[in-house]
Amino acid sequence: MVQSRTHNCNELRLAHVGQTVTIVGWYENMRQVSKNLGFLILRDFYGKTQVVVDSEEMMAQLAGVNNESTLSITGVVSERSSKNPDMATGDIEVIPQSIKVLGKCIYNELPFEINRSKESDEAVRLKYRYLDLRNPAVKDKIKLRCQVVSELRNRMTEQGFWEITTPILTCSSPEGARDYLVPSRLHPGKFYALPQAPQQFKQLLMASGFDRYFQIAPCFRDEDARADRSPGEFYQLDMEMAFASQEDVFQVLEEVLPPVFEKYGKYDRASTAPFVRIPYREAMAKYGSDKPDLRIKLQATEVTELVAGCGFGPFDNATVMATVVHNFTETRKVIDKLCADVEQVSGHKAYWFKVDETGAFVGGISKFLVPNHDAVVESMGLVAGDFIMLTAGKTRDAQKAMGAVIKTLGNQVPGLMDKECYEFCWIVDFPMYEMGEESGELEFCHNPFSMPQGGMEALETMDPLAINAYQYDLVVNGVELSSGAVRNHDPEIMVKAFSLVGLGEEDVKAKFPAMYNAFCYGAPPHAGIAPGVDRMVMLLAGEDSIREIIPFPMNKNAVDLMINAPSPVDKKQLDDVHIAIVKTEE
Repeated sequence: MVQSRTHNCNELRLAHVGQTVTIVGWYENMRQVSKNLGFLILRDFYGKTQVVVDSEEMMAQLAGVNNESTLSITGVVSERSSKNPDMATGDIEVIPQSIKVLGKCIYNELPFEINRSKESDEAVRLKYRYLDLRNPAVKDKIKLRCQVVSELRNRMTEQGFWEITTPILTCSSPEGARDYLVPSRLHPGKFYALPQAPQQFKQLLMASGFDRYFQIAPCFRDEDARADRSPGEFYQLDMEMAFASQEDVFQVLEEVLPPVFEKYGKYDRASTAPFVRIPYREAMAKYGSDKPDLRIKLQATEVTELVAGCGFGPFDNATVMATVVHNFTETRKVIDKLCADVEQVSGHKAYWFKVDETGAFVGGISKFLVPNHDAVVESMGLVAGDFIMLTAGKTRDAQKAMGAVIKTLGNQVPGLMDKECYEFCWIVDFPMYEMGEESGELEFCHNPFSMPQGGMEALETMDPLAINAYQYDLVVNGVELSSGAVRNHDPEIMVKAFSLVGLGEEDVKAKFPAMYNAFCYGAPPHAGIAPGVDRMVMLLAGEDSIREIIPFPMNKNAVDLMINAPSPVDKKQLDDVHIAIVKTEE
């Protein structure tokens, strides 16, 4: 150890009994038995050690010293008469010869009890994050993050990838979210942008002759927070491969990720290669989601024709989806909650009926289906004890609502989900284009730099909405871990792909000059992907909120409560970058 200590607070064992040691750390608490006897717990990064203060003189030295002050204690290691099996150092204690206060905590009361900080309001935890991180349970999540990042680096290097950093100050690029803009001092009226992803740079590396690139890349997007997304910045395992296909990318991640999940995950079981591949349209039809949780053993079926004309209004002129739960024994109260939760999540109603022990339809919308009983039973393979939930509406709405049904059932009905594992799958064959909900015009569905399946011929001859792209998502336990694609490396195909969304060749050259020009000098086919590090660690730790695994996260409103960011700046700073604040009338 360094000079300030001979051992850390997780290191001392019976073998050290009789030795004189120096330990340092935070004064967690002391149980004082009398004026000359107390049991002090000292905590550092590594663990805890009990110190027995057994003299009135030593006790006097600690008078007025508040919890969370930092101490240096030199003393002799002794065997404990009453051992603590819950502490790694529970067989020993230290009898102090000297106690020195290194840093005083001047407050008698803390914002929260350190070891119970996770029970406090999140705003208080974020404001005093440096105290929150002293909680070993909180600190362990950050330690896990460090271990996972190190493991990923090692495994990518073993796969022949080179870690190369790309610029942070770059130009604005249409990546699907708002940019963070940085005004230029030297170039009035012009702005840098923080990268939403290293997309263009990693493709340029492929055009530069680098065969396999990766980095733990910081990405910046001005978007709203949610449980699995941090506002402002996040990190991803960014990778790209030259002369590579979709399957080449799959093979790398199928070798890299499962061992990491098995080694560091809350659960010790993870999918092995090859992961299940599910086309996008099939995923929507079977699971009602392009992020299916394969731990849930339910699938959807379209029953539109089967229930047509049954007289139930919501089914008229609608797509109807259904899923069946066997041996369902839950109460009506549970059923009502399931329906309410689905509606809250999806914005669409769910309907239901059951098959009783005689085979008859009962409850919910059963009366509308009784006249067609035999056909429904035969088509859906129903048996006594089955519970059926249905959704209806426009095809996409009915599918998404059914996705909410499957997820809700899996989370709330016992036996439908194997929660003790990590289930991976690839979602493939995403549509190249879609009609924008707000614009009503043709837009790229995912990454605009993706190669369309069928190349130039598809762009020239097919309905754009029928064209698939070589785009893929990696999903684990219903969470999108990453998106990737085979890139469009052909300038002619790139120009044609952008022309379908109203951008001409000059627009492409203006928006992506480096990439367009580089591809004109002969570029290799290349493909890549970028698993989110934050989401990955969140899944490994079994946490519901991504903020638990980020050292200094912002709150849901993109505010750092600890250092008060964002903050105002003075007029001179604004003048230097040619910016004026204009207040708008309310």
